Amino acid sequence: MTTRYRLDLAYDGRDFHGWAAQDGLRTVQGTLEHWITTVLRLDAPARLTVAGRTDAGVHARGQVAHVDLPGPHHATELLRRLDRVLPDDLSVHGVRVAPAGFDARFAAIWRRYAFRLADAAPDPLQRHTAVRVRGPLDVGAVDAGARSLVGLHDFGAFCRRREGATTIRQMIECHAERSPATGLVEVTLRADAFCHSMVRSVVGALVAVGTGQKDAAWLAGLVDRPTRAGDVTVLPPHGLVLEEVGYPADDQLAARQLEARARRDEEDRP
Repeated sequence: MTTRYRLDLAYDGRDFHGWAAQDGLRTVQGTLEHWITTVLRLDAPARLTVAGRTDAGVHARGQVAHVDLPGPHHATELLRRLDRVLPDDLSVHGVRVAPAGFDARFAAIWRRYAFRLADAAPDPLQRHTAVRVRGPLDVGAVDAGARSLVGLHDFGAFCRRREGATTIRQMIECHAERSPATGLVEVTLRADAFCHSMVRSVVGALVAVGTGQKDAAWLAGLVDRPTRAGDVTVLPPHGLVLEEVGYPADDQLAARQLEARARRDEEDRP
């Protein structure tokens, strides 16, 4: 008999080769699976399922994963043991028994990312969490462009296509503002899911509009285009943070999981 646990975690992606386990490379999944297996002295390696796979250099503040473990394991004890052994750039800040029907990936109804941009001489302490652009950025133009992407669209112009995988996504929220605290321009994107490189490409297009290199008509021409656009810049990963993952009420988890599995069989990688 196994019990499913939900793990809430955060990491600085700078020194990880992304989420997914890879032989010979330091990854978030590989590190966390190793330590769960070790501290619980499991006979077989722990296997994690994540809400949204992140690429090398991408950070997370609100990542969610689940793991199925044999026998009784107190959530508080697992959390305590992990806190003692995990490296400083990876933290599990919540472990609890998952409700029936929970699946970290397929039960999620949205993911929220933030991309931070520096368009002036950056604070040196921000250099690993914000991408420098040759500005200044017209934040109003960036925000208007971002809001024009809200809705159900084919984001193929911004995605690395995978054979047989859809690039149609529901963009629930997309906007930009300058943080009065940091001076950074923060672009928020929330969607049902993101395909590979989508967020970094979308923000790259918004930066082109915000710096005057491209206009709003160019951006509008990318929406619902099914093939990748060669003139869209994919920004570096270190400005991107997975901030939060949303789930439905517990009694709707199983239905959501079945719906998502039927509709999409592609890993969510921004």
